[in-house]
Amino acid sequence: MSEVVSNLTLSSSAFSHVIDIPIEQVDIADWLFNLPEAEYQRCCPPDHISAGATWTDNGKPMSINVEMIGQTLMVQHYVGEIAEKHHCRMVSISDAFTPNGRTRVQVIWDLSVTEIDDKICEYTNSVVAHPTKEFLEFIKQHNIRFEDAATARQRDGGDHNRRETPLFAESIKRRALTRSKM
Repeated sequence: MSEVVSNLTLSSSAFSHVIDIPIEQVDIADWLFNLPEAEYQRCCPPDHISAGATWTDNGKPMSINVEMIGQTLMVQHYVGEIAEKHHCRMVSISDAFTPNGRTRVQVIWDLSVTEIDDKICEYTNSVVAHPTKEFLEFIKQHNIRFEDAATARQRDGGDHNRRETPLFAESIKRRALTRSKM
């Protein structure tokens, strides 16, 4: 297991999107762990490549996502620390396949919804990345300063999150509307 250096941040971004559906109809955990691959791909084209759901050995829900963040292919192994209707906190030690080779980072993906009134709510998609010791050694071997790596990750990760947040929100809404018809 890679040791996370949690006092250093590679990137941090949070974006929100208002969806016109009552909060009672929203179930983020249901959406996340039943997300069809094609729907995941529609939520940030062309970056989103593949997604699936599984469980850890001890029964925690997992979301496996494969996506491009800038020039880095990320394989996310998100474990659900919180998996509730209105809040999911997913933590991954993610494989990062960069132009310089493979390394690992920690990514914390926080999905939440808050009520605005009885007819609308606001979805927030927050993503924070921390280096691992392996990552710090990797960038040192490639003569990359941490500040430069963090600047690139902030730019690329923030852009990705900005584009996927409204599409995730609308996908969550579609899932809620489909479930309400069942």
